[in-house]
Amino acid sequence: MTDQIEKTTHFGERTVREDEKAGLVHGVFSSVASKYDIMNDVMSVGIHRLWKDAMMDWLVPRNGQRLLDVAGGTGDIAFRFLRRAPGASAVVTDMTEQMLTEGRKRAEAEAFEDRLDWVTGDAMALPFEDACFDAYTISFGIRNVTRIEDALSEAFRVLRPGGRLMVLEFSQLPNAGLQKLYDFYSFNVIPRMGQAIAGDHESYQYLVESIRRFPGQDRFAEMISDAGFERVSYRNLSLGIAALHSGWKI
Repeated sequence: MTDQIEKTTHFGERTVREDEKAGLVHGVFSSVASKYDIMNDVMSVGIHRLWKDAMMDWLVPRNGQRLLDVAGGTGDIAFRFLRRAPGASAVVTDMTEQMLTEGRKRAEAEAFEDRLDWVTGDAMALPFEDACFDAYTISFGIRNVTRIEDALSEAFRVLRPGGRLMVLEFSQLPNAGLQKLYDFYSFNVIPRMGQAIAGDHESYQYLVESIRRFPGQDRFAEMISDAGFERVSYRNLSLGIAALHSGWKI
């Protein structure tokens, strides 16, 4: 009789069992849901809005398309998509019901209610049929997934042939000196902001740590290719603080 090997992963700088991570991430976003949008503005000095606009510029939403926005939380990406394509529709899915609740409260949600659905779901096991979306987006969410490869595989499955994956995520600066300055800001300022604004130092400490554990731009592009996507490319934003990755299901 052989002992079963226990699979582990990272939760920030902690090593945890794979079956623990989803619950820990759920706890983080349940805690920060009500202040999530405010904290995004404060942490990035509003620049996250420009990054999301850049995502839409590259995606080029079109009428008739159906978007799946995974880890879509409060609806930022879906709202942008629907504004640019009045004849399109979108589904926002997130594992944390509290985040979806905050999204439904926003004024844009009512304006788009006939073209927008909110679904609780796991990025690694999406509750949707094969080949039913034209575009799949995930913004600052994939680094929180327990098995990134499984999430990318699910993205490929639910996209129609000709569909497009687009990922916006924090990344790595190519300049070591700038990366060191950014790390100093991230680890010393952001958790304190989290405590002052959201009353939660620990969750924002995790979020900073999770950025450092996420693969760099080239490695993540390889992972997208390994999932079956073609014409994979990426663009650095703000010198590489964030990056946009794109891939097509051909």
